[in-house]
Amino acid sequence: MPRVLLRPLHRWFGGVGHVAAFMQDAVRALRDVRTWPAQTGHQMRRIGSDSVPIAVFICGFTGIVLALQASYTFTGAVPLYIVGTLVGKTIMLELGPVLTGLALAGRVGANIAAELGTMRVTEQVDALETLAFDPPAYLVVPRVLAATVMFPFVVALATATGLFTGYVTAVNLLDLSTVEFVRGLRLFYQFKDIWYGLVKAMSFGLAIAIIGCYCGLGVRRGAAEVGAATTRAVVRGSQAVIVLDAVWAVLLL
Repeated sequence: MPRVLLRPLHRWFGGVGHVAAFMQDAVRALRDVRTWPAQTGHQMRRIGSDSVPIAVFICGFTGIVLALQASYTFTGAVPLYIVGTLVGKTIMLELGPVLTGLALAGRVGANIAAELGTMRVTEQVDALETLAFDPPAYLVVPRVLAATVMFPFVVALATATGLFTGYVTAVNLLDLSTVEFVRGLRLFYQFKDIWYGLVKAMSFGLAIAIIGCYCGLGVRRGAAEVGAATTRAVVRGSQAVIVLDAVWAVLLL
């Protein structure tokens, strides 16, 4: 086989091996319960609480747009209360988790990659090893656990905001009564509509945090590489959100 074909294949398998080794170190670090619990609470605030405003902003306006576009699309074709059905199903199942996940892939993924990349360049990671700290337990595990736990809460708040703004828009701009909107909201409602979005959010948080940590700790040189690692974390995190969304659609729907 020509070398020109072997090189990309070799790089791909090498990358898979590095990711597998990184994941193995992270799982092993879970046993170091003296290190990561103290950092996890701080990361939960940074990753979860600080992400609420952007998530609520995005889903709030998404609910408004969905209600208006549903009214425009269905006018004269179906009863207007179907606006409640479309807003509820779309926000809970798809747009709430996915739009929030994409936004947090930029905010959280970039933050993690830039922070850890800077620590690597300034030799703070080496200093942790000198002080007998395990870098995966101190840096990776708290961020991954915090993102996995907090993403569902952020998505739940964002989804509730989208439903509320959709309701307010329908009642005030579309002359739809509260009873009619709730009727549409309940028409095809299933309990799994709620936990489906939360499970997706959990997987998004896990993937985004792992990718951010891997890209950040993979930095070896100066500030330019930190910027490149941050960009990779955002791009790959966004790709992971889309791929996982498709996987969950096949598995759960």
